[in-house]
Amino acid sequence: MERIRPGRSWPLFDTAASRAIEQACAASLPAHTLMQRAGLAVARLALAIAPHAQTVWIACGPGNNGGDGLEAACHLRAWGKDPVVCWSGQEAGSPADARASLHRAQALNVRFVEQVPPQWDLAIDAMLGLGAGRPLEGLLAEWSTVLAAAGDRPVLAVDLPSGLNADTGTGSALRATHTLSLLTLKPGLFTALGRDAAGEIWFDELGGAGWLPEPSARLAGAPPSRIRPHASHKGSYGDVAVIGGAAGMGGATLLAATAALHAGAGRVFACLLAGPALPYDPIQPGLMFRPWESLELGHMAVACGCGGGDAIRAVLPVVLSKAGSLVLDADALNAIAGDTQLQTLLQARSRRGRATVITPHPLEAARLLGCAATAVQADRLAAGNALVERFGCVVALKGSGSVTAGPGQVALINPTGNARLATAGTGDVLAGLIAAWLAAGSTAFDAAAQAVYAHGMAADRWPPGQALTAFDLARAAGSAEGPDPG
Repeated sequence: MERIRPGRSWPLFDTAASRAIEQACAASLPAHTLMQRAGLAVARLALAIAPHAQTVWIACGPGNNGGDGLEAACHLRAWGKDPVVCWSGQEAGSPADARASLHRAQALNVRFVEQVPPQWDLAIDAMLGLGAGRPLEGLLAEWSTVLAAAGDRPVLAVDLPSGLNADTGTGSALRATHTLSLLTLKPGLFTALGRDAAGEIWFDELGGAGWLPEPSARLAGAPPSRIRPHASHKGSYGDVAVIGGAAGMGGATLLAATAALHAGAGRVFACLLAGPALPYDPIQPGLMFRPWESLELGHMAVACGCGGGDAIRAVLPVVLSKAGSLVLDADALNAIAGDTQLQTLLQARSRRGRATVITPHPLEAARLLGCAATAVQADRLAAGNALVERFGCVVALKGSGSVTAGPGQVALINPTGNARLATAGTGDVLAGLIAAWLAAGSTAFDAAAQAVYAHGMAADRWPPGQALTAFDLARAAGSAEGPDPG
């Protein structure tokens, strides 16, 4: 059993793949073994979470998730605890494994009650698990209401918080303090509502199946260590141009440029669309200000759209055609969403082998896909892959559990970041970070994935109780050494 923390990459399997793995694993073991292993893992984690708990309330649904809870009750009873079980099933209609666990629990004199016990120290949510496509109803809804009012008492979810869609992270899920994912890790635990619902995530592969299909996605791991060779120079790390800054929005361009500078780009040019070029920034004299028309964009990584407003539309045809590598953000994405000619130019970049990353938030992604933002959030992995298919570029779909997808790649879900990033300007910072990685020669997919991870990790490491501004983030998110030269 292992706690899932940022740093290690993990394969993620959707419902269909998890079912196939479960069947393969069960076929290689004696009957009922897999549920016994699951129940033992749940009981062990329950003791680790609340070692001094005496009364453990276990809310068991009618299926195999409930069977896992019944099996856990058997172990807790044997270990001297007082498990109290509410079970919503009927013996005649229960799956064979769950029925066997029910008989074991009855033989061990586990307490079964119809009403939720008035006092309990730890609750185990074993109501609905993998593949549950329905909301909590009847007794399950009543128990969910009690769990929602748990206060500071721990709630351990078995495999998934009940009501959470394993594939998408959507649904009316209760919030657990801990979740033990069994046999496989599921994408829905890490994106959309999943991270809030699951709490601290643990994983037990239950001995493993030996055979694994292609993962549905992967949990992104930490970027590799980056050490700059002594014989490198500023040209080794490339040039970044940030184009944006329409009237009243120059701060967005400066934030992206600051991020690129602190991420180690060799040279960073800030190209403001409103007003004459500034002589220099006294706070950051390392930034250079130029008219974008004066730069050789074909030899640079360009971040375009940060605070660009409507003025960015006139720039985009040239940028899409000439930029060596390109990050498109914010107003650039909105302009492309409403212009089929710009869409054609974007699609042409992939055919010419030009590295391109788009960084939409859900509403911008919806505009690009011609759908509602709720549809994007309903299946973030599918939305990211749909954008890849439509435009042929790498996509960093921002949000809780940001999704990085690219042509021919298994999509990544990012494990870092928190609500401190929910403030203006943090998306501009991400665009600048990606541009710095591109300038140093990283592939578009690696640049996006590693920048997204570093962006979130900077927020995770920020001192508790202190506000995180986008300018703070821009200076904190880049590594001291910066990206390696390609």
